[in-house]
Amino acid sequence: MQKTRWAILGPGAIAESFATWLPSSEHGELRAVASRDAERASAFAARYGAGVSGTYAEVLARDDIDAVYVATVHTTHAELAIAALEAGKAVLCEKPLAPSAAETERVLEAAERAGLPAVEAYKHRFSPLARAVDRRLKWGQVAAPLHVHAQFGFAAGSRDGRLFDPQLAGGAIFDVGGYPVSFAVSAAASAGIALPELHLANPHGRIEAGVDVYSSASVEADGFTAFVECSIDTQLTKRADIVGDGGWITLENAFGDRDLSPNVLSHIHEGQRRRIEVAQVHPFAAEADAVSRALRDGRLESRAMPWEQTRTVSRLLDAWHAGVMEAQA
Repeated sequence: MQKTRWAILGPGAIAESFATWLPSSEHGELRAVASRDAERASAFAARYGAGVSGTYAEVLARDDIDAVYVATVHTTHAELAIAALEAGKAVLCEKPLAPSAAETERVLEAAERAGLPAVEAYKHRFSPLARAVDRRLKWGQVAAPLHVHAQFGFAAGSRDGRLFDPQLAGGAIFDVGGYPVSFAVSAAASAGIALPELHLANPHGRIEAGVDVYSSASVEADGFTAFVECSIDTQLTKRADIVGDGGWITLENAFGDRDLSPNVLSHIHEGQRRRIEVAQVHPFAAEADAVSRALRDGRLESRAMPWEQTRTVSRLLDAWHAGVMEAQA
């Protein structure tokens, strides 16, 4: 399989991690870096061995780029992803794919028109641990009715920057709320719950300077409930639990970090507790390889993060954010 030639759009902190770990992928290599700031793009490209730098338009116009990693602020994800797809590039986009369900749909429609993959980069979804949880749910070792509890939060400290800027889709829900929601949606899908039936209930949040700094909600369907929490001003765990008929799955660290995927689950089935360890991967390398495989196979989506789940997560985040903000109005 030929190497996938990557460009990074937006040389920020998260892009540093992608550039660091892309050489560990099986099929990817960094060719170009793009930014609104030409000097910043050039410095980043030099630091990570990319031979080309330039503006977004200049890099997207090149015919020696196969795929782009969109690592800009949330409010520019859809615009840049669509531009890349229309320029004939596959897209790996940092979560959320867009900060609204309507924009998410625009990106997926552009990918369908272009016949190219568009993949949302929730890093935990590309790990062997995610596949291990999926198998146990599909095998019925933990069966409906299911209850999920998942949380992700950190204390940001400084109130400067995009996290606390409502004009840049700041706040906990759009920054980290997608992790527990994505986990819940994946669990529901693996257990055979119809994703269109999932709906959001009981949104609650704490608002500061126009953004949610802590939020919680329920995700519900017949035979399924989830309680999800997120924060950018309070340290929460990365724990996720799935409780159902016949068993219990616990992940003390469900989401890992930028360097390594999580790799341990505890599974209680038929009264027996097992501690299961799986291989670890570098999440950014795994995401890049998922796009490469989709390109090779002519698929528009990654098996790890299929479009139906991307749409569902986006719809639920939309409802969660709207519910929290309306409650505070």
